[in-house]
Amino acid sequence: MISNQHRCVIHPENVLCAASGLTCTGVSFFSILQVFIFNHKSFIMKKHIIIFASLLTFAILSCNNSGENNVAASPAKPEAAATAGGQEAVKDDESAKDVVKVAVGSKDHTTLVAALKQADLVTSLSNAGPFTVFAPTNDAFNKLPAGTVDGLMKDDKKADLQNILQYHVTVSAMKAENFIDGQTLGMVNGDNITITVKDGKVTLNGSAHIITSIPASNGMIHVIDGVLLPPAKK
Repeated sequence: MISNQHRCVIHPENVLCAASGLTCTGVSFFSILQVFIFNHKSFIMKKHIIIFASLLTFAILSCNNSGENNVAASPAKPEAAATAGGQEAVKDDESAKDVVKVAVGSKDHTTLVAALKQADLVTSLSNAGPFTVFAPTNDAFNKLPAGTVDGLMKDDKKADLQNILQYHVTVSAMKAENFIDGQTLGMVNGDNITITVKDGKVTLNGSAHIITSIPASNGMIHVIDGVLLPPAKK
């Protein structure tokens, strides 16, 4: 007679109970096998997920390191190349020209441009200003005594050349129609000029006349037919 305790051995699904000598609990072999297979599959799936996550992390880190190395290896590009000579060296064919560039573009002011360069005043007059520049023409310089211009262009006469040129500049942007008869203007060199207005024509120091006026991005240019000579220093 088979006891109730081991009766489960006659059932194939309860073979584990008989093999282990344990009391049958009603849990079938197939149920245990299903749990085992499910847990085994879960373990394998989790293992694969962990491996995949590890590989993905490694790939991301490798890409980041590669990008950083490429950035480090690439030479830094400066925002703007430094240009020698200041604002006057900046090439701009679209914006309004400053007083220096207006003069440079005039065939009647080649002597004035050469004098500005010799006197190291190009950069100063290329700045924001505003300036009013009385610009003598080439013919105006030719009215000076022979040899005067050549003498002023020598290095040992630079201070004298600067004084004369600065006597043609005032710090403001003044239109010709705004000048008043008898008006006095303080010039950059520290001296004054006197303005005469008669019949709508403007004369400076009783000798040089305004021929035409040209607006610039940093002021106003008045083309004149004579060179203004500052008063002798006392």
